Amino acid sequence: MAITSDEVNFLVYRYLQESGFSHSAFVFGYESFVHKSTISGNDVPPGAMISFLQKGLQYMELEANLTEENSGVDGEFAPLSAQELLTQDAEELRRRVADKREDAERAREADTRGADGDVSAAAMEADGAGPQEIPASKVSSLEGHTEEVFICAWSPDSEMLASGSGDSTARIWDLSGMADGGPARSTVLKHFAKSNEKAKDVTTLDWSGDGSLLATGSYDGIARIWSKDGELRNTLTNHKGPIFSLKWNKKGDLLLSGSVDKTAIIWDGRTGDVKQQFEFHTAPTLDVDWRNNSTFATCSTDKIIYVCKLGEHQPLKTFEGHRDEVNAIKWDPTGKLLASCSDDHTAKIWSMNQTHAVHDLAAHTKEIYTIKWSPTGPGTANPNQRLMLVSASFDNTIRLWDAESGMCLHHLTKHEQPVYSVAFSPNGELLASGSFDKNLYIWSVSTGNLVRTYKGQGGIFEVCWSKDGNRVAACFSNKIISILNLRM
Repeated sequence: MAITSDEVNFLVYRYLQESGFSHSAFVFGYESFVHKSTISGNDVPPGAMISFLQKGLQYMELEANLTEENSGVDGEFAPLSAQELLTQDAEELRRRVADKREDAERAREADTRGADGDVSAAAMEADGAGPQEIPASKVSSLEGHTEEVFICAWSPDSEMLASGSGDSTARIWDLSGMADGGPARSTVLKHFAKSNEKAKDVTTLDWSGDGSLLATGSYDGIARIWSKDGELRNTLTNHKGPIFSLKWNKKGDLLLSGSVDKTAIIWDGRTGDVKQQFEFHTAPTLDVDWRNNSTFATCSTDKIIYVCKLGEHQPLKTFEGHRDEVNAIKWDPTGKLLASCSDDHTAKIWSMNQTHAVHDLAAHTKEIYTIKWSPTGPGTANPNQRLMLVSASFDNTIRLWDAESGMCLHHLTKHEQPVYSVAFSPNGELLASGSFDKNLYIWSVSTGNLVRTYKGQGGIFEVCWSKDGNRVAACFSNKIISILNLRM
């Protein structure tokens, strides 16, 4: 097929007329002698030149995507821009197509891996075969505790794992040798107050932000600060009852603890001295959480939540609304919202800008034991994903809530016994849950689908993700800590 210069001139002439360039059309028609053409304008549809060009570009695009054998398109069709098609020769166009396919493949691989190499929900759901059981070959067991293991926490670099048990010890596990198939080495942190005293549970622990120090709290009412090598640095003895929660501030210079003695204490992380003791609650303090380096919240069995600040002698804010003891509190990643959960079957979201709860999340039918914020939303490393709150209850279920609307996004119902722990993956795409039914489940946050399962030999008290998002640690009532590698 060929097109004559007269036909091209007529198409250009009509295009100028249809586009409103009447003077240009007149001059072009006069100089190209369009009026002497034998082409009938009635046979040429409106927009003919644009249509003609588009079809020509489509043909060039298709040609560039053909295999070398010209037997068809090689894999996924790679679209090209009009500028590329008009300015490049055939060989260059083929190179452009090859580059676009490589870019698309890299993008797919990145999407599968997720941010910073995290295992992604998309990868786990890609096969469409439903939840897969994590094989034994992908599970490592840490053995050494002689009683139930209640808590565990990865060091900030994920090279070590700390655990606390009912055997009056905490352990720091060095996992660096496991990468080469070797065993994990543990350092035992003994918490016996006296040689003849009955064993006391290690109830809580937390790494400092730089991973150089580990703080532990015990049923004996003593908080302890250890080096990452297991050296006891400070013994903190001002509490008069069991310590149920302690947290380092982000700066790592202050340690906050809450006790059954109804108080919260801020300690100097370097010297172990008491910076300030807060005595506002009228019943045991169950949880504490920093808002920033100097402001924090506490909750209690007295049903009240206080927001306090170092140096201030009265609470900055008092939140009342729960009808039963408040089990846990958590600030969202930006410190703007505070979540709480209670034995009254509800979770609530609070703001420093108002006294009453922003959202009253009332859908569970039994006590809510724990809550966690997603690492997503404005101001986080994952700003394009919504901010969510997850709640885990003794009604055996988990609920995912939209923080802005307060709506329940997913109701996760596979567990058959109380759910003690939930944790978001670092990229916010996956949720791990552990229950006393011995099952650890991995869920897709976006769909609510169950994507991975693992059944241990005891009830699960705690689950936590490594920083790289590839591993989940779980503490079991049968004295074992399991590390699950999610890279299948």
